[in-house]
Amino acid sequence: MDLRSELETFRAQQLTRRSFLGRASQGLGALALGSLINPGVAQAAAPGRWPGLIRPLHFPQKAKRVIFLCMAGGPSHLETFDFKPKLRELDGEAMPESVTQGKQIAQLQGQKLKCYGPQFNFKKFGQCGTEICELFPEIGSVADDICVIRSMTTEAINHDPAHCFMNTGAMISGRPSMGSWVTYGLGSEAESLPGFVVLTSKGKGGQNQPIAARQWSAGLLPSRFQGVYLRGKGDPVLYLTNPAGVSRDTQHDVIEAVNTINRATNDLVDDPEISTRIAQYEMAFQMQASVPELMDVSGEPQHVLDLYGCKPGDGSFASNCLLARRLAERGVRFIQLYHKDWDHHNGLKEGIQYKAEEVDRASAALIKDLKARGMLEDTLVIWGGEFGRTPMSQGGSGRDHHIAGFSIWMAGAGVKGGIVHGATDEFGYSAVEDVVEVHDLHATMLYLLGIDHTRLTFRFQGRDFRLTDVRGNVLKKILS
Repeated sequence: MDLRSELETFRAQQLTRRSFLGRASQGLGALALGSLINPGVAQAAAPGRWPGLIRPLHFPQKAKRVIFLCMAGGPSHLETFDFKPKLRELDGEAMPESVTQGKQIAQLQGQKLKCYGPQFNFKKFGQCGTEICELFPEIGSVADDICVIRSMTTEAINHDPAHCFMNTGAMISGRPSMGSWVTYGLGSEAESLPGFVVLTSKGKGGQNQPIAARQWSAGLLPSRFQGVYLRGKGDPVLYLTNPAGVSRDTQHDVIEAVNTINRATNDLVDDPEISTRIAQYEMAFQMQASVPELMDVSGEPQHVLDLYGCKPGDGSFASNCLLARRLAERGVRFIQLYHKDWDHHNGLKEGIQYKAEEVDRASAALIKDLKARGMLEDTLVIWGGEFGRTPMSQGGSGRDHHIAGFSIWMAGAGVKGGIVHGATDEFGYSAVEDVVEVHDLHATMLYLLGIDHTRLTFRFQGRDFRLTDVRGNVLKKILS
């Protein structure tokens, strides 16, 4: 009798009437019912490489992949991409009550609200003449390739729910992240790397707000779609190397034996998470070879390293930007880089200078590098934080959290370069022209990937969930 038969016999003997009924209801019965209601459930449960749910695509695909540069903590739009001379004129004076009355404020509640003018000058960059803070000349050098959105808004005024909202379209945890939705919808082109990869970095000059792993969770989707966290410094993945005395062939034999047992169990109970476990064991084995090759940038020309301004392996944002390009080349579908310490409740002037030094050169280098390789035309790059900062002073040298109007930028993959979309009022308080919500950003991202955001859904507990929840409009004005 072979191993598979022995396992099936053993499992059959172990199933009492009660456990059989329980397993059947959770396995075959639930899966059969789920496949009738939502075919994606059955497809997601199938072992092997995930091909993506959306076939054929709903729209012509402009973007094959997304690189999301997350400035964690909330960059001030007033010291980056949205210059307000009127606010500078009124620096130190009382903010008009007509601007703030009835508006949500985080930590400035009950305080006298005073105007806090922009701390740096702005310059016009590129043929387009987009005004960008003088601290970001490298991003200014690619002004003709980027679309600055100055009318971004969000609904969550504190960091963790704001990250959650930006990532999942909901302020409560448990929903799938946008990277999970994208890999669920499209699958991945990577042969030996995950379809959704996350890297983090930190600098100085702000408060080091933590980034919870649930921000790249698969939520209610099968866990095979969650993001995989790679460390930019040291071993990129824990336990990546085999223990002493264990060869790669031996490791392969172990993986095959474990997966044989898992497949036999899965044949009995049809549990999607067992299929996930099988796929992840196989992916982990492949990553033992692919990840060291990914992290080894010794083959990169010196002029590329100089372009990013990075020291490979130092865990910096610059090094992570270079790794993002290498991941994109290898077919990874969704790449997310978090750079922390943008939370400037005080010491904003010095803090923004630190941040500019850490991200300006590398952000622009990523655009230039992708463009030089012919990849920008099908790579969507998004740069921004979870919210902005108030035009009022906090403690005399900082800015509070702000949700009514802030700036992000996008580039590549069907996005018009050299334009500005939307505007805030003369104080930089509220978005007043072409207002953009987070759901609109998500809808536009999915549209560029070839997906109708209203049709990428997953049924859970009797409801069809989607990234854009119940609303969202594609930003057609910014598309080429």
